Parts: sequence; C-alpha cells; structure tokens
Amino acid sequence: MAAFIPNRRDPQINDVALAKVREDKLREAGDGFDGTWVAHPDLVPAAKAVFDDALGDRPNQKDRLRDDVHVSGRDLIDFHVPGGRVTEAGVRNNVNVGIQYLAAWLGGNGAAAIFNLMEDTATAEISRSQLWQWLHRRATLEDGQTFTAALYRQIRAEELAKIDGYPAGDVERAAALLDQLVLADDYVNFLTDIAYPLLD
Repeated sequence: MAAFIPNRRDPQINDVALAKVREDKLREAGDGFDGTWVAHPDLVPAAKAVFDDALGDRPNQKDRLRDDVHVSGRDLIDFHVPGGRVTEAGVRNNVNVGIQYLAAWLGGNGAAAIFNLMEDTATAEISRSQLWQWLHRRATLEDGQTFTAALYRQIRAEELAKIDGYPAGDVERAAALLDQLVLADDYVNFLTDIAYPLLD
C-alpha cells in the first residue's frame, strides 16, 4: 500500500501524495500486480486509472509469472541492502514515528496520519524492529557514531520534545513502551503483547 495520504486543505501536499501514489501504482502494475489498495478513498481514482490502463480488458496478469526468480530460506533472512546505510535521520524518524503511532494506538486509534503518511501497527513494528536490530548489532551510523543505548536515549529525548497533539499521558506511556521494546535484551515478538495491558 502506498501510505501517502492527500490533504484537502493543502494542495501542495495533495499533489505530492497523488504523484507518489501514481508512481507506486505504476511500479505495481508494471511488476504484474492485478490490483492494489490505498490509504485514503480520494486516491482510488488515481490507482484505478493506472490499473485500468495496465490491464485493459484482461481480468489479471497471470501471464506474467516470474519463473526467473528463485528464493531460498537464506534469502528471506538476508537483510543486507546494497548501498544501504543507517543514518541518524533514519533513527530519528523511527523514534518519532514509533512514539507518535504508539501514542495514537494507546489513545484508541489503530491508524494514524503521521508526516502525511497513513501509519498502522506494522509501521511501529518496523520502526522498533530496526531500532532494536541496529542497537543490538551496534550499527555504525553514516557519520561514524555507534548506535548505543545512550545515543538512543539522547535521540529519544530530543524527538519526544518535538511531539505534540497527543494527550501527554499517552505520549509518555508510548515513549516508555518504545524504550521497553528497543532496549530489551531479547526481541519482543509483537509490540501488542506488552502494549495491550496499557490500554485504559
């Protein structure tokens, strides 16, 4: 799903969202997908137009099988991304989005618009998982810093200070929950396992 969401009050954000969604749907249709989903009803016409064009009068693209792709179990656990790197901006985004989403979730919302993207529990799972992996593998950030618990706590405090729009209690509980997930010695299977008891 393209997580970009339109904003009826801001034409510039709306134009960016429509362009990003169209780009994403062109990739999907080009890769052989038969359909798609979007984060907001206003995006349906843009997505539908791309797939109508790709499919024409065909019901699917089953003729586009990828017999050249052979995936093994080893491939599924290979997290190396050629040219990829851990950045401070990426750490900060994961911390900020993780806290914001968890605050929304603790407040009773299963999906939340954060930085003009529709985010859900999967987003928080990705954010906290990357933070946990980077911390426990002592990842080196692109500026040479090692990602340690102390650096995590520093960034978390700085990002927490930027967050508003949520009840203060929910934000504090969300930050404490993220700490528990990221700093745990053992990886927690699902964040909801420890989050459900925190619901009012």
